[in-house]
Amino acid sequence: MYELKIITHFDAAHSLRGYIGDCANLHGHTWTVEVHVEGEQLNEIGLLVDFKELKRYTKEIINNFDHQYINKLPMFQEDKLNPTAENLSKYMYDELVKQMAHLDVNVKQVSVWESPKACATYRK
Repeated sequence: MYELKIITHFDAAHSLRGYIGDCANLHGHTWTVEVHVEGEQLNEIGLLVDFKELKRYTKEIINNFDHQYINKLPMFQEDKLNPTAENLSKYMYDELVKQMAHLDVNVKQVSVWESPKACATYRK
């Protein structure tokens, strides 16, 4: 089994609905996103998937978040998901699975870091 990992980031603000404490207030992070994919078969030149391609798929997702107030995005509005790191990691995982369905790789996990010492990871 082969596994690839890329790391990228974006800047965005959020506030946690229903939270008692400072995180209920509007605040921002430089979010780090870590994507792991895996597979058993390499292509004819020995790649599982081109890093450039994996970065492009990930960038298409995080561009929707960059320099945004996440609570205002359609999937995180009042009656939908609370913009926690946990929910962001699952949302990004699900989106990557859709975008990469035509490739012979599996999205293993997506981690979303709010700070250098705190992250949430989603995997199936």
